[in-house]
Amino acid sequence: MHSIRSRAIARSLTQARISARIPTRALVRRGIATNTSEAVTESTTASSIPPPPQPPRQSKWRNFLQILGRTTLITVVLAAGGFYYVTQKERHPGAQMPFDPEKKTIVVLGSGWGATSLLSTLDTADYNVVVISPKNFFLFTPLLPSVAVGTLNPRSIIQPTRYITRHKARQVSVIEAEATDVDPVNKTVTFIDNSDIKGAVSSTTISYDYLVYGVGAEVQTFNIPGVKEHACFMKELADAERMQREFMDCVETAAFPGQEAKEIDRLLHMVVVGGGPTGVELSGELHDFLEDDLKMWYPELAGKIRITLVEALPSVLPMFSTQLIKYTESTFKESKIDILTKTMVKAVKEKAVVLQMPDKSVVEVPCGMVIWAAGNKGRKITQDLMAKMPTVQTNRRGIEVDDFMCMKGAGGSIFAIGDCTATSYAPTAQVASQQGAYIARMLHQMAKRDALVEKVGKLERIGAALGTTAEATAEEKARINEETEEARRQLAKIKLRPFHYSHQGSLAYIGSDKAIADLPFMNGNFASGGVATYLFWRSAYLSTLFSLRNRTLVATDWVKVKLFGRDVSRE
Repeated sequence: MHSIRSRAIARSLTQARISARIPTRALVRRGIATNTSEAVTESTTASSIPPPPQPPRQSKWRNFLQILGRTTLITVVLAAGGFYYVTQKERHPGAQMPFDPEKKTIVVLGSGWGATSLLSTLDTADYNVVVISPKNFFLFTPLLPSVAVGTLNPRSIIQPTRYITRHKARQVSVIEAEATDVDPVNKTVTFIDNSDIKGAVSSTTISYDYLVYGVGAEVQTFNIPGVKEHACFMKELADAERMQREFMDCVETAAFPGQEAKEIDRLLHMVVVGGGPTGVELSGELHDFLEDDLKMWYPELAGKIRITLVEALPSVLPMFSTQLIKYTESTFKESKIDILTKTMVKAVKEKAVVLQMPDKSVVEVPCGMVIWAAGNKGRKITQDLMAKMPTVQTNRRGIEVDDFMCMKGAGGSIFAIGDCTATSYAPTAQVASQQGAYIARMLHQMAKRDALVEKVGKLERIGAALGTTAEATAEEKARINEETEEARRQLAKIKLRPFHYSHQGSLAYIGSDKAIADLPFMNGNFASGGVATYLFWRSAYLSTLFSLRNRTLVATDWVKVKLFGRDVSRE
């Protein structure tokens, strides 16, 4: 009975389990069917929705602008970084070697084109160098007319001499003093302190092994009465500043109330004497000052200002081609600048200049100011030095030198360069600069030659000593002989070549944003004039400046004048 009941209970439990499984399976099937239908519905719905539109493609112009902007930004950042790096490197020079008593001493007189070019090129590791000059800076003279009318700031065209010497391998002594005597026999230089403030010692003498004589020249007045007393020169920085002051003084005096018309015409008549590059450029700069600035601030006087250029030769700019001379004359004619050729100055008075015209008639021309840019002559110290060698130094133009720029009669210890010499070359900055660089290279060759001569002598003494020593091996003797022969071969290769001037062309600014250029090309010359040449003139002068500081200051001054004009105020 118990077993029958147990079987019934087991059967009922089994059926209950089966019945419980049936709805679960149905639910699973129903869920699968539901999911399938939902997926089909979703796929149908998705297929019925259109795809999102593609983003519009950027135009080629937009891509170009983006690339250009990024490139410009990178270029500006790199240029600014490079500019800052160079300026800081120039401001913080490194350590230098001290004076070496074993080395020979070079004394450099002057700080002009020749001396500065020599200092820039010279390897000071070979020598002890001393620079003596009344000015402790280098003056970029081609831009002096621009300073005279306020186009450039005076400080923009000068570079301290110590900036150049401080970047050399060995220390260079820079002395601001004026040399008064050179003794070529005892090889000494005497100089004095010519500053306003003097110490307990204001005069001394030093010795030299080599002397580089580059004192330049002073203004040639040809002993014409009144030139020194009444004319403005255009030689030094102080001359340009003086001319600027006196020019504005003439303008302001002419604007004084009650001034007669005749007196106004006299005050506003500017006479430039000298038809070389300095006189022509100064006339052009004066014309620009008149047209660009004075007409704005002095409209009642600007039309009365006259500029006259006086030249004793048949034409201005004789070093340029005939084509460029005619172009300059036509440009000056358009600018209403009078050119008087074949005209000589007989005297300069306080309120007039006396001229001898081509027909030999003498005319007194009223003027407010005379600017003298006519020739050079030797300084007193140069004349005194030449007088110590009267048999060989007979040229009145300056010091006579040989093919190696050595002063004749000085025994090879004095090199003369620049305007103080009498050579076949024109007394220009280009000539003096090449002469200075040439002497620097030659001095380096001479130092190598002296070192090899000393080495050969030392090796010969060692070889002679080994020949008398029994302990010396054959290998040692052979090595010394080989070194001696090698030093002799190197010594034989050192040959000092004479100076050869390479003309790089002539440039001149003629006003009205025009310039002329006479450049060597192939076997002839390339002559050019106009606005494009004016841009070339500016770029050439910028590249010729000695430092990044000068280039930046000059370029900034040009931009300031273009934007704001020249300053017409005066102290």
